[in-house]
Amino acid sequence: MTPPLRVFVAGATGVIGRALVPLLLRAGHAVTGTTRSPERAEALSRSGAHPVVVDVYDAAALCRAVERARPDVLVHQLTDLPDSPTPEARAAALERNARMRIEGTNNLLVAAVAAGVGRVIAQSIAFVYAPGPTPYREEAPLLPGTSTEGVRALETGVTYTDGIAGVVLRYGRLYGPGTWTPVPEGASPLHVDAAAHAALLAVDRGPTGIYNIAEDDGTVSIEKARRVLGFDPAFRRS
Repeated sequence: MTPPLRVFVAGATGVIGRALVPLLLRAGHAVTGTTRSPERAEALSRSGAHPVVVDVYDAAALCRAVERARPDVLVHQLTDLPDSPTPEARAAALERNARMRIEGTNNLLVAAVAAGVGRVIAQSIAFVYAPGPTPYREEAPLLPGTSTEGVRALETGVTYTDGIAGVVLRYGRLYGPGTWTPVPEGASPLHVDAAAHAALLAVDRGPTGIYNIAEDDGTVSIEKARRVLGFDPAFRRS
């Protein structure tokens, strides 16, 4: 049985964070979770996690927060997406999310290195592979151009930072509670509970690398995640 760890969850009140924190606590880990909202911080505290109100773009404050928490593992579940995917909001949301992946991830990695964190887990996406033979494996090329700039920056930073075992979870298209859709839509669907469970599994297993995390619909290969992490796309919280 894995001994309890100190886990710092950046984005603890986001869609996946809300599902992940209870799983971590149930597994016996001590959780520090970030949010930008004092109201959501209260909910985190009630759940048993230690809340920290901090903005990922405030690099100095973020470093202080991570150093105080002294985590064994840092989990990056931050996004900057609207609650509803309206066409009007889409372009601005993609730009904000790219900034989060580039600048936000870099600030988290700097804070992790400064605090001596040995393991970082970060969410990416599994639906930006360039056209080619399916199922797409993790080594398949991504779409070229600026649309994947943020994805590349996040994945490179997490997997190539010295002193850190970096695990990137390429999530499929999320569905379920708190997401944009209650049911699967499109290729590579993924229930939010299974996404959170994959992050829980990666807390203490899996070498540095990239893992496809999705349902097995033939679009992406999840063989590596099944074999190395023990990932099960059918997982649901009880």
